[in-house]
Amino acid sequence: MQLFSPKTNCNTILLFVALLFFTVVQGQYVFQKDAIPESISLQPYATVVDVGLKQLDVKQVIRDFDALQPTVMNPKSDDLGFTNHYWWTKIPLQNATNTHLNYYFETARPITDRVELYVVNSKTGIMTKAVSGDNMPFKDRAYRSRKTIFKLDIQPNSKVDLYLHIKSDGEVIKMPLLLSDSDSFNDATAFEQFIFGIFYGILLIAAIIYFFFYYALRERTFLYYSLYVLFVGCMQLSLDGFFYKYIDPSGGWVSQHAVLIFAMSTGILLGKYSEVFLKIKEHSRFIYLAFNVVFGLVFVLLAVVVFVPAALPLCSLIANVLGLFILILIISSIVSLVRKKIKVDAFFAFGILFLILGFGVFILNNFGLMPNNFLVQNSSKFGTGLEVIFLSLSMANLIRNLRNERNELNRLALVRAEEMSDLKTYFLSNISHELRTPLNAILNLIDSVSSEVVDESIKKNCQVIKYSSHSLLSSVNDILDFSKIEKKEIKMDTVDFDPLLVMEQVKDSAKLRAKDKGLEFIFKKRGNFPEMVSGDETRLVQVLNNVISNAIKFTSEGFVKFEIEAVQKSDSKASFILTVSDSGVGISKDKMETIFDSFSQNNVDNKRKFGGLGLGLYIVKTLVNMQNGTVNMTSYVNKGTCCVITLEFPLTQNGKIKVVQEQPQLYDM
Repeated sequence: MQLFSPKTNCNTILLFVALLFFTVVQGQYVFQKDAIPESISLQPYATVVDVGLKQLDVKQVIRDFDALQPTVMNPKSDDLGFTNHYWWTKIPLQNATNTHLNYYFETARPITDRVELYVVNSKTGIMTKAVSGDNMPFKDRAYRSRKTIFKLDIQPNSKVDLYLHIKSDGEVIKMPLLLSDSDSFNDATAFEQFIFGIFYGILLIAAIIYFFFYYALRERTFLYYSLYVLFVGCMQLSLDGFFYKYIDPSGGWVSQHAVLIFAMSTGILLGKYSEVFLKIKEHSRFIYLAFNVVFGLVFVLLAVVVFVPAALPLCSLIANVLGLFILILIISSIVSLVRKKIKVDAFFAFGILFLILGFGVFILNNFGLMPNNFLVQNSSKFGTGLEVIFLSLSMANLIRNLRNERNELNRLALVRAEEMSDLKTYFLSNISHELRTPLNAILNLIDSVSSEVVDESIKKNCQVIKYSSHSLLSSVNDILDFSKIEKKEIKMDTVDFDPLLVMEQVKDSAKLRAKDKGLEFIFKKRGNFPEMVSGDETRLVQVLNNVISNAIKFTSEGFVKFEIEAVQKSDSKASFILTVSDSGVGISKDKMETIFDSFSQNNVDNKRKFGGLGLGLYIVKTLVNMQNGTVNMTSYVNKGTCCVITLEFPLTQNGKIKVVQEQPQLYDM
């Protein structure tokens, strides 16, 4: 009797083949007593289920897990892609030893929103639950670590099923499913802290240093670079879970969106820094506009993140794409400049190369196209670290170039200033010579008219014209002397003259001017005056006239005193101490340091009130220095000024000495 027909046998074979290919055969990891691992990945033993947006109860998942069509995880990749779906993972374990096993179980990235671990004992059915993720307060985590880690205790000779429930808001979900004992976990943590310490230290130092450079130089490149490095550090802090752990442990909106916000801000700052550093606006209008378009899209995406929460699942994917566009634009900028034979800093190019390699690997890893190991996971850190080092070298080159440019600008400015100074001196010299001729003619004509007329009012007007012309001629002479001093053409003559006679002539002229202004003029002389000395008589008269004229000009009431004293230093030299004091407006202390500078007066009000060019004391100082003398001035506001000039002149041969005693003051009682 035939139990099965050929047709039935055929159907049975087909059913067996179908079951063979479409039924998930899940392995179970068994801990053997002679081979207890320090660290192991459970990916080959895990099956995952994507339940979409269904919020299933754990009991329902345990009961119907096989019916949810689970798939075996790829042992070479733990990537589940950009998603906001709910995922369930099952991992069966067996402890075939008599030892109580304790492990740290790393389940997901630090930025995963919600991770629930259910441990079900296969024999007793007892289930324990632990929760982690960055959408809950950090203190409420099952294990307080920046990573999404659980402590796993496996009883001796037991079987357990691990159920993981994972949810994200659109970012990449990765499940390393790594078991580590305490020693390997501590070693890995210490190594990570060492690497992270170097990385974050480099970023912090670079950000601070180049912000100081911006503060000192006001160059926008330094500001963009400093902010870029700062935001790169914040983005990495967010990716590594440090931002959530130390800065915003509340698990609120900020900690959940920190990675996305810092990533987009970093992209904008990197693009802006590169654009300014490479001067793209000057060299390529099209690339400059492309940069601005991408920046605009990033700002729109930031607004979407803040104001359109429903679009959040797509934002992470779009942010990665925009980041790639910014890198492409930077590469295009470098290529465009090279094609135009514009020099691009080599350190900048290498820095961008390392950045592209680091973030390229990081982004490819986000898309599940790269294996998930320590180097790949931290490729952005290595790339960013090397990039910051090379970009810092390029910024050092920029500082050197800026310094060279400013030195060149300073050199050109100095050359132009010298040219302008020569032109000014040439103009002043010419204009002074042109003015002296008509002024001398006016003075001679006024003297002639004044001697011929009898009318006192006309004589008085002639005196006004004469004094005004003398004042103008004095200013012209000052300008001429100033131009000669600037061109270093002024020279000292050497003639024999009677110093006492010269000083008394200066006194007589000054006394008349003081009398016209209603001032008391006091003249004193004492000491051993030689009959003849050798020197520049004209410059001596000019020095005395300038100082006494200043005293008369700036004194409205009171006195002007002119004292001279002669001291014979040796048989061949005589020293003269010339003191001019007054009871005028005085000079403030803060102006005393600049009183001998050219075109300097006490203040603007005095200049308007008393007139003048402010060259008198400058010329006095210069002429006294040229004669190896000294000039000292003391002054008190509204009390007066005292100027002491010391000059030495050589005696002529067979020069006689006239002893002059100080005359007592006579007062009309």
